[in-house]
Amino acid sequence: MDNQGDVWEVFIQSKPGLTHKHVGNIQAMGKEMALQNARDTYTRRKEGTCIWVVKFDDIFSSVPEENGSFFDPSDDKIYREATHYVMPEGSKHI
Repeated sequence: MDNQGDVWEVFIQSKPGLTHKHVGNIQAMGKEMALQNARDTYTRRKEGTCIWVVKFDDIFSSVPEENGSFFDPSDDKIYREATHYVMPEGSKHI
């Protein structure tokens, strides 16, 4: 933290019901200031209906160097692929 405050990641929801998308980051001394700075920076033209701010230090992420071992467990779930399902006869809109 410097005299500019903590780094906050900003997520904007463009319309109600849609997912929030990461749009960038800002610096602020607290969550209220972060929310106001995010609004002023990323929604000047009414681009959003909801804003999330998340302190960068609170984000926990996987490590790119460990991608192989971290994502390996999903390889054994082939039943999730649509190729393993049989379409019922007569179904048209599935």
